Amino acid sequence: MPLINLPAFSAELLADFESLGTLRVDTPVIQPAEPFLAMAGEDLRRRIFMTESETGESLCLRPEFTIPVCLRHIETATGTPKRYAYLGEVFRQRREGGNEFYQAGIEDLGDTDTAASDARAVGNAMRVVANRLPGRRLSVTLGDQAVFEAVVGACGLPGGWQKRLIHAFGDPKHLQKLLAELADPKAAGVFGPEVERLAIAGMLDDEARLVAHIGETMEATGYSTNASRSPQDIARRLKEKMELANTRLDPETLDLVREFLALDMPLAEAPAALFRFAEKSGLTLDGALSRFDARVAALAAVGADVSVIRYRAAFGRPLDYYTGLVFEVEAEGTPAVLAGGGRFDRLLTLLGAKEHIPAVGFSLWLDRIEAAIAASGGAA
Repeated sequence: MPLINLPAFSAELLADFESLGTLRVDTPVIQPAEPFLAMAGEDLRRRIFMTESETGESLCLRPEFTIPVCLRHIETATGTPKRYAYLGEVFRQRREGGNEFYQAGIEDLGDTDTAASDARAVGNAMRVVANRLPGRRLSVTLGDQAVFEAVVGACGLPGGWQKRLIHAFGDPKHLQKLLAELADPKAAGVFGPEVERLAIAGMLDDEARLVAHIGETMEATGYSTNASRSPQDIARRLKEKMELANTRLDPETLDLVREFLALDMPLAEAPAALFRFAEKSGLTLDGALSRFDARVAALAAVGADVSVIRYRAAFGRPLDYYTGLVFEVEAEGTPAVLAGGGRFDRLLTLLGAKEHIPAVGFSLWLDRIEAAIAASGGAA
C-alpha cells in the first residue's frame, strides 16, 4: 500500500492542538471491525476495508478515529475529563482523492458542561481551520439531533417509528420517504405475507399463543434458537411490524414535523424561532430548547463568530452515534467540508464503558484543507 505524504502544515496543527490543552494519542491502523459495523452508520460501513485475523476475527483498516480513541480510553481506564488529539491515516473507499488520507481532530471526553464543551468543539474547529486559511471567510452549518428527537417524541409516535425517524436524521430522502409512509402507511406495502397470515389467525393479539406457534414452527423445521433470535424476539418483531404498518400520523402533525425540518436561519435567530415553533405546535420541547439556548450563549462566550454559523433543523451527519450537536465547517470558495463533528454521549457506554461518559469532538480533512491552501495560492 503506497504511503501518502503527510501535509506540510501538520507540525503547526499539532502545536495548535497542544495549545488547546489536548493529549496526543495514536491508535493501531488495524482495528476490530465489529464496533464500526455496529455503530458507525451505513455510509461508513459501505466504505470500510475489511480483513480477517488468523483466528477468524473480522478486522478493518482504521476508517476514522473517534471509535478507536474511545476504545483506547476505556481500555486504559483513564479518568475524565480528558481531551485527546490525533493525527494519522484513515482508510475509506471514496469517490474523490483516493482511499487513504490523513485526518486529525480532538475528542473531548467526560466534561459534564454540555453547552461549554459543545461550544469549545465548534470554536476549536473554526480556529484550527482559520489558522490554516487566514483571511478566508468560514461558514458553519449546525444541527441538533436532540431537538429533532424531542420533536418526534412529543408527536406521540410509537417507539418503533421514533427509532426509524431518528435513525434517518441527516438523510433527507430517507426521512421524507418515512414521512410519506406515515401519511399513507398502506401505500408503503409494509405488511409481509407471514404477518398478514398471523393477523388473520388472531395470533398477533395473543402473545403467548404467538410465541408458542413460533416455537413449534422452529422446532418442526429444525431452526435452532441458539444461532438465531428466540421465539419471544421474533414475536415482538412481528408485533412491531404490525404496529408500524398500522400507525398513521394525522395531517396536522405531519405538517408540523415538515415545518420543523424546513427551519433554516442564522444561528442567532434560531432560539427565538424554535421557541415560536414549540409555542405554535403545542409540543413540549423545553429541555431540548433550553440546552440549545445554552449552547448559543456559550458559543458567544468563547468568542466564536456566531455570524458565520447557520442552523438547519434537518441537518445531520451520516454516523449513527451522534446524539445532539452536529456541525460542519467550510471555507469560502471551497466546495468540500473541511471539518465536522458533534456530540456522541451514548457511544462510550455502547463500547463497554462502565459509567456514562459524555463526549463531543471533531475531525479535520487534511487533504481537503491542503487543497484549499493550494487553491488560494498559499504554501501548504
